[in-house]
Amino acid sequence: MRIACLHTAHSNIAVFDRAAASVFGNPARATLQHHVRPDLLEAAERAGGMTESIADATRAAMHTLTVSADALLLTCSTLGPAADSLSATHAVPVLRVDRALARDALRSGGSVVVLCAVATTVAPTRQLFESVSDALPQRRTATVEVRVVAGAWDDFKAGDVDAYLRAIAHAAETAYAQGADTVALAQASMAGAAAFTRSDKTPLSSPAAGLRAALAAVEMSNAQGTIFTP
Repeated sequence: MRIACLHTAHSNIAVFDRAAASVFGNPARATLQHHVRPDLLEAAERAGGMTESIADATRAAMHTLTVSADALLLTCSTLGPAADSLSATHAVPVLRVDRALARDALRSGGSVVVLCAVATTVAPTRQLFESVSDALPQRRTATVEVRVVAGAWDDFKAGDVDAYLRAIAHAAETAYAQGADTVALAQASMAGAAAFTRSDKTPLSSPAAGLRAALAAVEMSNAQGTIFTP
């Protein structure tokens, strides 16, 4: 099974390779094909969010990758809506990595705090969590708050990943101390913060959840022989 990952940060290659080792178990079960387009996120940051032209460029990149893959996973939360608009028209499953995260975070209801590091992620993340919450059958009531970890993205862009992850871990600890039942890390690059968190609860992250969703989507698509609907 070949899962193509479209990233906007080179460091996410290692993040997803680590997640794959735990999710796949047997390395022969699936392989990841990494493709990195930092220009797409940089353009969104300059524009203050994803514009239609950026969405078009993201969809074009994803369309190309589906030719040689069994599933496509978009790992950038800012660009996530582009995957939503493409998934219904492709026989190859096209998924955004944070959708599985949202499902996991909302499953138990209660107070959910979603942490973002970059401002352009806030609006698509809020919209995603709201849509997933509305679609869950017989769900428990959940309240969702999306927060930006101030200064963390500056650390990431400066190459200080350790400081980036520690800032996110501190924000997660604070959210739990304030009564959050669940803390979700909206961006895939934040996954390593869990190792720095000293709370009794561990924040949820998207890489492993997204890979599990991709595996399930391919298996469903193969079994049904139909176009995949997320």
